[in-house]
Parts: sequence; structure tokens; C-alpha cells
Amino acid sequence: MNWWFSLALAVHILVALGIIGLVLMQHGKGADMGAAFGSGASGSLFGASGSANFLSRATAALATIFFITSLVLGYAASNAPKTSGSVMEGVVQSPLSSEPKTEVKPAAEKASADPAKAPDSEKEIPR
Repeated sequence: MNWWFSLALAVHILVALGIIGLVLMQHGKGADMGAAFGSGASGSLFGASGSANFLSRATAALATIFFITSLVLGYAASNAPKTSGSVMEGVVQSPLSSEPKTEVKPAAEKASADPAKAPDSEKEIPR
């Protein structure tokens, strides 16, 4: 991993946390609707819908930075050097056990050769 990839990832995570915090601190657009109908006081009939305040501008700036770091991380991940070989190459082999291995016979060999002696479940019924 390059140092700039680590830096972009750290900035990406911090910006994401910043966006979450700013969005949670903002006042919703429909929150002042109740004030128009007598439940509180408001500067205008439908609340403040004029110019953007500091929180919305900061959210837009962090969203732009988040978008740019997303592109940078995607580019870095797609242009990473390809490794050859298997993912199992680094696996440590365990020592073989001293117990003898038993062979498992297939079901066809277990069935008796004479169909008359075979149980009912193993007899084939022509259809």
C-alpha cells in the first residue's frame, strides 16, 4: 500500500464521519411547517428557505471531497499490481497424522449383486 492510498483512505473516513455529523446537526426543511399553523414563531410563512447557511455549505464541501476521494480510491484499487498464484500458497501445511486412513466405498459397491437379497428400498422398479 502506498502512503497516498493510506492518506486518501484516512481522509475518506474522516470526511464520511464529518458528513454524518453535519447532517445530524442540520435543521430539516419541513421542521418549521408547524410554526406557520400556530405551534411556534417563524420568520416567514414556510420557514427560512433563502440562502444556504454554514452547515449546508460545509456539507456540500465535504460531499465534494468525499466524491473526489471515492474516485481516487477506486482508481488506486483498479490499478493495483496484480499478484499471480493461488490464495492458498501462504497456507502452512499441518504434519500428517499417524492414524491410518479408512477408505469409504461407494454405495454401488455396498449393494449386493443379487437384487433378490437387496432390501426393498434398493430395488429398482421399472416405470
